[in-house]
Amino acid sequence: MAELLLKHSSNAALLRLLLLTVLSLATVESSSFSENLSPSTLGLNKPEKLSHLHFYFHDIVAGKNATAVRVAQANTTTATSPFGVVVVFDDPLTVRPDMGSKHVGQAQGIYAFASQADASLLVAYNFAFTEGEYNGSSLTVLGRNAVASAVREMPVVGGSGTFRFARGYAEARTQSYDLKTGNTVDEFDVYVLHY
Repeated sequence: MAELLLKHSSNAALLRLLLLTVLSLATVESSSFSENLSPSTLGLNKPEKLSHLHFYFHDIVAGKNATAVRVAQANTTTATSPFGVVVVFDDPLTVRPDMGSKHVGQAQGIYAFASQADASLLVAYNFAFTEGEYNGSSLTVLGRNAVASAVREMPVVGGSGTFRFARGYAEARTQSYDLKTGNTVDEFDVYVLHY
């Protein structure tokens, strides 16, 4: 009987030791939250491409089908001084200036009137593409848009999908502006380096 108990207790002790070892290995955490990787791990060993995208951005602020809405403003905001106005938008992107032309994506984001002296915006755009080879990919623009300038240049700071690790710039030109409604169509030329 003592032999049987000794045999079971040594097996139980061995099993406990094995179980504790496995559990301790499973719960070992790295002391660092980052690691260095080779760029080829993410497919970055390919040559970069320079792509040019051309489309029209329809910012519709008036009417029942508005795609841009004011969500905040400062107490000091007036009709003559829009400083402090914040707008969220989900604007269509098309291949030509008319709204009925082929839809290639959406511009989604926020712009804020960030200048007390002129109509300059702080913009955070995501161009989410829905057509062709860029379907499902997006580009992100973050910067200053001096809307009264003939040509406005804004940095492309990144992207997703085909545009992962993208960088470049976007040029915007006002194609049309309706003084009565405030609706605007901007022409965009985007130049972007990506893999």
